[in-house]
Amino acid sequence: MQVKEVIQLKESALYSAHPSTLLSEAVIMMANNDIGAVVVMQSSKLVGMLTFREVLKVLAQRQVERRVGSTPPIADILVGEVMHTNPPTTDPSMDLDELRSLMVNTHTRYVPVMEGDTLICVISFHDVAKAVLEERSFENKLLKAYIKNWPTEAE
Repeated sequence: MQVKEVIQLKESALYSAHPSTLLSEAVIMMANNDIGAVVVMQSSKLVGMLTFREVLKVLAQRQVERRVGSTPPIADILVGEVMHTNPPTTDPSMDLDELRSLMVNTHTRYVPVMEGDTLICVISFHDVAKAVLEERSFENKLLKAYIKNWPTEAE
């Protein structure tokens, strides 16, 4: 199975933010759309990813800084300050097992799918799990049908 087959199974919505977007606005967009990541685009180019991991890190860091002394208000944080720059990417022809290895080895839950410099979509670990589950379910049905129709030895 290849990444392009997973793309066919997922929703087509793609959410993005600009590096100058307020982090609070991006978080609201993520919460309202029940998504765990947004791509960060500038001049039609992928420049980073913002996931809840980055949000939690900056909130924890600001809380520690607040205890030590004064820190800028959380409301002033921009997406570009906390985004994951240069995230791992894939292309539609990558084998799904390679993508799973990439995700596990880089601790990445969301991977942008690129065709050259063009962003196609973002594949989540959930998308991969769903695709694998559907593939296994289909294979199981085929095997069960094959076994049911297995010829007897007398035939």
